Amino acid sequence: MSRIIAIANQKGGVGKTTTAINLSSCLASLGKKVLSLDLDPQGNMSSGLGLDKESIENSIYDLIIGEQSIEECIYKDVIENVDVLPSDVNLSAAEIELIGVENKEYIIKQEVEKIREEYDYIIIDCPPALSMLTINAMTTADSVIVPIQCEYYALEGLSQLIHTIELVKERLNASLEIEGIVFTMYDARTNLSLQVVENVKDNLNQNIYKTIIPRNIRLAEAPSYGMPINLYSPKSVGSQSYFLLAEEVISRENNVEE
Repeated sequence: MSRIIAIANQKGGVGKTTTAINLSSCLASLGKKVLSLDLDPQGNMSSGLGLDKESIENSIYDLIIGEQSIEECIYKDVIENVDVLPSDVNLSAAEIELIGVENKEYIIKQEVEKIREEYDYIIIDCPPALSMLTINAMTTADSVIVPIQCEYYALEGLSQLIHTIELVKERLNASLEIEGIVFTMYDARTNLSLQVVENVKDNLNQNIYKTIIPRNIRLAEAPSYGMPINLYSPKSVGSQSYFLLAEEVISRENNVEE
């Protein structure tokens, strides 16, 4: 049975897309078949996995407006074991296109169900906003991973995001769970990073991943080469950290099955 995980935080710059790209790639390297679904109009997950934004013919936008089937929009084996359902700038108009559409909260879910069993994991990169696209991601997903940057305002907006997830669970997707919180951009040289981690642990009654993603120059460089970190710099601390996160995600699945 495949697992669908949305990577969500309405704040930008928290490592959301970085986590979506590298979790997808590291899960694939560990032998899992992965679909990376880009729901962010910026399309950074698509380009970060090696797709040229200019050459994308069919995207998630074409799927949403009903012009293409999901099979026609998926780019196969963009990297080994990773298929990509890309985004492009047209997606920013999707909110308007969906006005008045019946069951608009379930458009992505209905399409993903058709191909779900072909994958072990479907990783959805959400836009940095609590929009209809994010709602679609949450009705489709089994669970949500929330990346939090280790900075002073880390908790700001987090309660709103958790409230949104709980509302979606209550009204639209009863099986939705918060998979966990993952700390990103951790700087071991500062007391602030440590304080943020402790503060979140003290204030939130949520699963928190043991793996913490550090600030790492290689992680920052990799997207400009259109490569996930484990291909761009396999021995870097960033690559090792995302492998640990992928292993933790897999082990949680095994624990649930037991």
